Amino acid sequence: MLCSQGMSTTNHNPPPTWSEGRRLRAWELHQQGWPQTRIAEALGVTQGAVSQWLHRAALQGVAALRDHPAPGARPRLGPEQRTQLVALLLEGAEAFGFRGEVWTCRRVAQVIDEQFGVHYHPAHVSRLLQQLGWSPQKPLVRASQRDDAAVAAWYTERWPALKKKPDAQGARSSG
Repeated sequence: MLCSQGMSTTNHNPPPTWSEGRRLRAWELHQQGWPQTRIAEALGVTQGAVSQWLHRAALQGVAALRDHPAPGARPRLGPEQRTQLVALLLEGAEAFGFRGEVWTCRRVAQVIDEQFGVHYHPAHVSRLLQQLGWSPQKPLVRASQRDDAAVAAWYTERWPALKKKPDAQGARSSG
């Protein structure tokens, strides 16, 4: 097991992630004179990865091996608001005046706007829901005058007569 204790490159702060610790350990082993192939074997990575790490550290310093925040805009809903959103979703759609218990992207976007003052496009809400472990739902659209008994009767009586049957003479298909 690799340990980050005693590493001269860490300023006595343990690495926040396993991957950062692995990069810092590669630098330490390099400083001790280990060849790149041996470092790669010891850390379970490719020699190319080790080469990139060492090159980055040589050009930009050891700090370049530390984890950096992901590029891009900050999320508009913070972690606490996301937790609150999950709690709101658990209350059910009808608790927010919607008809039926289906959470569509459009409905969730409306609740986010009303509760947090943050506007999301419904297409983005599906990605947000996935991050939260939820999935958007699609309501079933059925005619209000639908007669399930008539539909079942049609499938049992009329459908078999409409299905394509093989030719009586046993002719083979050309396909």
